[in-house]
Amino acid sequence: MQRRILGLAAVLITIVGAAGCGSSDSGSSGPSASSGDKTATVKVGIIPIVDVAPLYLGQKKGFFDSRGIKLEMVSAQGGAAIIPGVVSGQFQFGFSNTTSLMIAQVKGVPVKSVANGAASNGKVGADVTGVAVKQDSSIKSAKDLAGRTVAVNTLQNIGDTTVRESVRQAGGDPSKVKFVEIPFDQMPAALDGGRVDAAWMGEPAMTIAKGQGARVVASPFAETDPKLTVATYFTSTQVQQQNPDLVKKFTEAMAESLQYASDHPDEARQILATYTKISGDVQQKLTLPSWPASVDMASLQKLASLSEKDGLFGDKKPDLDALFK
Repeated sequence: MQRRILGLAAVLITIVGAAGCGSSDSGSSGPSASSGDKTATVKVGIIPIVDVAPLYLGQKKGFFDSRGIKLEMVSAQGGAAIIPGVVSGQFQFGFSNTTSLMIAQVKGVPVKSVANGAASNGKVGADVTGVAVKQDSSIKSAKDLAGRTVAVNTLQNIGDTTVRESVRQAGGDPSKVKFVEIPFDQMPAALDGGRVDAAWMGEPAMTIAKGQGARVVASPFAETDPKLTVATYFTSTQVQQQNPDLVKKFTEAMAESLQYASDHPDEARQILATYTKISGDVQQKLTLPSWPASVDMASLQKLASLSEKDGLFGDKKPDLDALFK
């Protein structure tokens, strides 16, 4: 659905133009109190899924406070919605899937990844995302998704690109999969109610759906690359250039948070109760992603190649080194 990508591009171009004209909401008017001993209030655009648990955990453990950063998290549906907020200065940092960041870069949007976010855990059948169907569905494998309707949180992005790769690997025709956009938290009900044939879900939506009898037929992230870098934290190039000290401190705090979450998975599960509406039973059953300290460039090269095949970049290619290194 090229309409969504073109629409996003138009919005982003407008935002970039406003930022270039010195809008009062631009990154230059961000938390200038990051220097010295003062505390900077920093807004971070996030998706309320398990992947961002390290950010909340780092906030709780004081990793950001100790560096003079007071976090304020703002929820959005996906990376495609968060990017305009970061570029306009609504947020100083954001969490986005890596495909959204690549698309933004080739459209000329001034973004820069500053810290890793989340990666596939590499477990087919038990990854942090998967394609689920109802228990009595005739869909038995990714091959059977051809000709069916599959829910993703945002169209023409990392979800449908990796789902197509799963279908391709299973011997199906990826061009015949029909994708519809539904927020993660609404997917279990949409699947259970028969509004879609399948749903590509992250946590906690996947565990909720499984509780309703859903079963997993594909693990697109792990099947695309077992070390796939799924998402990162990013900022605008304006913030990076005008407030490098803030970016450095945020990056350091995020690295400490990722390591702590990796070493303390039970605490990562528990922190979910502070930003999602899930029960204790669901918490204990959640599948966690991998939270490595750095991105896996080989997996990003593969994802970029698949996204190019899907036509997401037009006649350009993303500069992965400039964006992620």
